[in-house]
Amino acid sequence: MKRIIFENALLPSGWAKNVCLELDDAGEILKVTPDYDGAKVDDSEKMSGYALPAMNNVHSHAFQRAMAGLAEYSTSASDSFWTWRDIMYRFAGKISAVDLEAIASQLYLEMLKAGYASVAEFHYLHHDQGRNDTMSHSIMAAADKTRIGLCHLPVLYMASGFGGAPLNARQQRFGHSLDDYQALLEKLSSSISHNSNQHLGMAFHSLRAVPEYALKECLNNNPVSGPVHIHISEQIQEVNDCVSWSGKRPVEWLYDRADVNERWCLIHATHLNDDEINMIARSGAVAGLCPTTEANLGDGLFPLKNYLDQGGDIAIGSDSHISVSVIEELRLLEYGQRLESRQRNIAVSDDEIHTGSNLYNLTLRGGAKASGFNNGMIDVGKRA
Repeated sequence: MKRIIFENALLPSGWAKNVCLELDDAGEILKVTPDYDGAKVDDSEKMSGYALPAMNNVHSHAFQRAMAGLAEYSTSASDSFWTWRDIMYRFAGKISAVDLEAIASQLYLEMLKAGYASVAEFHYLHHDQGRNDTMSHSIMAAADKTRIGLCHLPVLYMASGFGGAPLNARQQRFGHSLDDYQALLEKLSSSISHNSNQHLGMAFHSLRAVPEYALKECLNNNPVSGPVHIHISEQIQEVNDCVSWSGKRPVEWLYDRADVNERWCLIHATHLNDDEINMIARSGAVAGLCPTTEANLGDGLFPLKNYLDQGGDIAIGSDSHISVSVIEELRLLEYGQRLESRQRNIAVSDDEIHTGSNLYNLTLRGGAKASGFNNGMIDVGKRA
């Protein structure tokens, strides 16, 4: 057992002084004692300052940390997400398993220092040295070395566009057949089950990359009971292409065909209409927002106020890692809304009128839900 005494800590009841936490060897909080008199206790670790519950980073492409800044020059008069993607594809093609472990290890240390307790790794950089699990093991090893909590999300990536268009040459490394993907989940499920700080979920890259039959088969028959993540409605072109292909918008199409519930995290969900906002909020799914990356790529702004007014859950991720900062993600999330509405203090409620406190608490709750970790508050039974 470990005992830590914090000068100040944010508990569910509010700020408290001289808070003693007793933790087991796995990091679970066994006891919380405010106003603790530790004068006679010699083995306690004493921490000055202020302790907050740590955040979960719900969306990461670890390898992209090493290309931060490499796309900050003009390649076209109409630079966009799609021109950035071409640069990313070229970069991804050069990354080996050894490279990935080194990049992820440094990134995960940065995350811990920035206040993230865990990361949901949206992992589509598969296939190295002829094996489809080598790169996943690099991610798992990096998380193990740094001791960050890991929700590993191997990504199913089968097509280059709506309707099952074949993968192009640069996407081949990301691809799996449905059988190979299911086999990968089986192998990783066995490997990760022995690590109490890691667990397995699954991810669909996007509706344009996963045919309907594969989506349904994975949801109905797989060994994974953890979170389910998907990129959706990040780009207006994606929404328009989905409507042209199916007659429906992406979120509408997904909800018609899958039981989207509290296991799900919809990454970005930037371009929604009112019906889609209501669908997500009512289902209990989490909107995984990545404000610094979305701003960097020129994606657009999530309809935050309308979504929160419907009771929707949100979480944050650093995605392409052009910034690794909880504070910067939350600040940009709020400030983007202010710029669009030309008003101030958007992300508030009747119960919490302080913007920072409200956003932090909302993303703590949503982040724990989306990443599958029992944390998000300093309380008995929670992960420290």
